[in-house]
Amino acid sequence: MSKNRFLICPCGTLLTAATCALLVVLFSTAFVKNIHASKLERQTTEGLVIGVEHDKTQTISWKAIPYAKPPVGELRWKASAKPEKRDQPLKADTFCQVCPQYVNHDRNPATPQIIYGREDCLYLNIWAPANANSKTKLPVFFWIHGGGNSIQWPLLSMQSGAPLAHRGNMVVITLNYRLGPMGFLNHPALKTGNKENDSGNFALLDQITALKWVQDNIENFGGDPENVTIAGESAGGLNVFCLVASPLAKGLFHRAISQSGGIRPSTPKMGADHINGVLVKLMVNDGTVTDETTAIKKLAAMSSKDIEKYMRSKKASDFLQTYPGGPVRGMIKFPTTFGDGHVLPTDFYGALTSGNYNKVPMILGTNKEETKLFTRTAQPFASWRNDFSLFQDPAKMNFYDKVTGYQSDVWKAMGVDGPARIMMDNNGQPQVFAYQFLWGAGGAKGKVMAPPLNILLGSCHALEIDFVFGTDNASLGALVFSEKNKPGRVALSHAMMDYWAQFARTGNPNKKDSKLPLWSGWTNAKGPKTLLLDADLETARITMSDIEVTRQTIEASLKTEKLQQKIQPFLNKSIYRFK
Repeated sequence: MSKNRFLICPCGTLLTAATCALLVVLFSTAFVKNIHASKLERQTTEGLVIGVEHDKTQTISWKAIPYAKPPVGELRWKASAKPEKRDQPLKADTFCQVCPQYVNHDRNPATPQIIYGREDCLYLNIWAPANANSKTKLPVFFWIHGGGNSIQWPLLSMQSGAPLAHRGNMVVITLNYRLGPMGFLNHPALKTGNKENDSGNFALLDQITALKWVQDNIENFGGDPENVTIAGESAGGLNVFCLVASPLAKGLFHRAISQSGGIRPSTPKMGADHINGVLVKLMVNDGTVTDETTAIKKLAAMSSKDIEKYMRSKKASDFLQTYPGGPVRGMIKFPTTFGDGHVLPTDFYGALTSGNYNKVPMILGTNKEETKLFTRTAQPFASWRNDFSLFQDPAKMNFYDKVTGYQSDVWKAMGVDGPARIMMDNNGQPQVFAYQFLWGAGGAKGKVMAPPLNILLGSCHALEIDFVFGTDNASLGALVFSEKNKPGRVALSHAMMDYWAQFARTGNPNKKDSKLPLWSGWTNAKGPKTLLLDADLETARITMSDIEVTRQTIEASLKTEKLQQKIQPFLNKSIYRFK
C-alpha cells in the first residue's frame, strides 16, 4: 500500500498531503503578496496609483502623481485643468522632471547654470505613515517649495517627506508648479475674457488645482481633507500669503505656515511692461531684428494676435535665455503674484487690513540672518570673501553683520511682525504664532557652525528647512551639519517637527503634557510675541521674546548707528520691505 496519504481538496479533487501542503504555501505566499500590494495601492479620481514602502521611516510614498493636465500647447498660460483618467495603474515610484528652470548641473559655482526641465511638470508627491488608511483622517501637510518662483529649491528629489510624515504622524505632500514666465505672465495679448486665464497667476492656479485634487483624493491616502495645512518657504511662503488672500482658495486649507515668506504684490501693468522687454530680447536673439531699437518698433506695430502667436511659438528655454542672471544664480528677476482682482486682490494690504481674506490659524517666521545667503554675493562683500579679508578683518566682518542684520530685521517686519499685527486686529482671526530661527547666528562668535561658514552664512535664509523636515542635506544642512553639532541640532529639529505637526493637527503648536516650552500666540498688547528657536552643540534652547520689529524701531536704531550712512544704501536697494 502506498505511503502517500490522500485528501479531498475543497474542489473535490483527490490530492496527496504533500501536494496540499505545497498548495497551502503557494496560496499563503500569494495572499501575503496581495496584502502587500493592496497596502501600496491607492485609488484616485484618475485611476490606481502604486507606491513604495520605506521600512526605515515606516512610511509609504507615491511620487509624480498628475494633479492637472500638462500645461502645453493651447493649455500654456491657461488655468490648470483636471488630469485625464488612466486605464492602467500608475507606478508612482520616481520623481518627475522639474518645470523649466536654470539648474546648477555640476555643483561648480565657476560654471554657468543650464536650463533643464519640461513644461509637462504638474505632479505631486505624497508620503504617509504605513498604517494610514481611509479611516485614519490624519492631518495633511501641503508643502510649497521656494526658489523665487523661478527655480525649485531645494529640489524635491532631494527633499524626502518621510521623516516628517513618520514623526508627525501625518500625510506630507510636495508639488511642482509652473515657474518663471510659464508660471507668472501677464500680457494684454493673452487676454481672452476668462478671469483666471487673464490673471497671469498660473503658478498660483496650479497650487489651487492641486489643493482641489487633495480635497478629492487625500482620504484614500489616510489624510483628512477637512484638515489641510499649507506651508512654504521663501517664494513658497509668499505663495502661502497669496493663497490666504485668494478667494479662489477659500475652504481648500485650514491652517497656514509661512517660513521666510513675504508680501510682494505686482500689478498687471508691471507684468506687461516686463514681458514687452522680454519680447524685445527674444526678437534680437532669434534674428528677427538686428537690434533692440528695431525690435521695439516692430513690437509696437504688431497686433495682439500676432504677439500671442509669436509668444506661443517660443520654447520655455527661449524665454529663460533672455534673463542674464539665470546662468549665474539660477533664479531670475521678474514680477510675480499679480493683483488682478480675481485670483488675488488688487490691494493686498487693503484686503488684509479689512479682514477680507481666508482667516485661518497661522505660523509666521524668519531666520535671524536671512539675507546673508544673498548679500554675500554683493559688493564689496563678494570681493572680501574671495580674498578672505571678510574672515580676517574685524571691521569688515562687523560691517557685513550690521548690513545683514538690518536687512533681516526689515524682512521680519515685512513677513512676520507687520502681517501678524494687522491680522490680529481683525475680528474672527484665529491665533497667529510667530517664530525666529537663530541656529548658527552670531557671526564669528557662533559656535555651532564651523568657520568660515559661521561668518558667511550664519542663520541664513533656507537653513531651517532641514530642521522642519528632519533631513540632513535637502537644504543647507549638507554644508553646515557635522557630528559635533548633531546632538543640539537634532534636538532642535525634533522640537520644530513636533511644533509644526501639532499645529497641523489642531491649529495650536502646543501639545498637552509636552515637555517643550510654551509657544504663546502673537499679541498686539504688551507680552510675548515671538518664539526664538536655537540650540547649542548639545541641547535645544527655545524661549519667548516680547520684542516687535517695525519700520519705526528699525529707523530709530539706525539713527544711533555709527555706520548708518554706509548701511542705508543696502536697505534702500532691498526688495524685502514692509509697506
